[in-house]
Amino acid sequence: MRPLHIALAALVTAVWGVNFVVIEVGLGHFPPLLFSALRFLVAALPAVFLVGRPKVAWKWIVGVGLALGVAKFGLLFIGMDRGMPAGLSSLVLQVQAVFTALFAAVALGERPGRIRVLGMVVALAGIGVAAVDEGAGGPVLAFVLVIVAAACWGVSNVLTRKAAPPDSLNFMVWVSTVPVIPLLGLSLLFEGWDRDVDALAALDWSGAGIIVYVAWITTVFGFGAWGFLLRHHPASSVAPFTLLVPVFGMSSAALLLGESVSPLRWCAAALLVGGVALTSLAGARRPRTPAPDSPEPKPGSEVEPEVARAA
Repeated sequence: MRPLHIALAALVTAVWGVNFVVIEVGLGHFPPLLFSALRFLVAALPAVFLVGRPKVAWKWIVGVGLALGVAKFGLLFIGMDRGMPAGLSSLVLQVQAVFTALFAAVALGERPGRIRVLGMVVALAGIGVAAVDEGAGGPVLAFVLVIVAAACWGVSNVLTRKAAPPDSLNFMVWVSTVPVIPLLGLSLLFEGWDRDVDALAALDWSGAGIIVYVAWITTVFGFGAWGFLLRHHPASSVAPFTLLVPVFGMSSAALLLGESVSPLRWCAAALLVGGVALTSLAGARRPRTPAPDSPEPKPGSEVEPEVARAA
């Protein structure tokens, strides 16, 4: 990769890592479900009028919109609102790579090789260490909600692979149109009209800046730049940069929010990042149907690794 493209990849992962701190601050301004709805509303408008028509079937846009926008982000925001620290959230959420590999094995017929299985085991060990650390003094329910959010992210990854969008920015902008109404409805149902109205009435420059960051910077810029990198380089060259997301997330949370990082959490980080690296980059064997005049695929043929995406 060219130095400029390496710098762009690092910038995107830094933006995604710091996003967890911004979410933490934003939850002081908005109820979690309303906050998530506003994120996708601002990400979709006015970009949806600028990116052109959808380039994949609507079933994939709706499916990813519900799994990623409503389930993953809704649960993540609720979990963080209930006390899950920003830095730990950025770390734990990366277990999505394990869920993606498991769901891909079921839905896509991909058989994980030994290295990928080892990566899953190591990553799950990291989650176990993080759970012990958080269970010692943190809200266990919030921890579980972020784990479930990671599982929903894995579902959306598999749906995205089935959709195979040719333009990631176009796809993400249209996906962002789907969660707005469901999230607003859930917010009115569970958070209440009065709480939502009060949050919107108290909107100030700080709150508006937070919405702009999570919508335009992390979503529109982040996915646009990431799609640009994937168009110019193999996924195996771009994917490793996502391992920097929890590094930026934990360090920015420590610097800006004063979150402490215990020795157990450092151990969990090492195990989880190492396991995710093995799981994401090792590849998986996928049974292929050869063309009539094509030779049989060689044993050990591998598909390109899944490219993890961040909050």
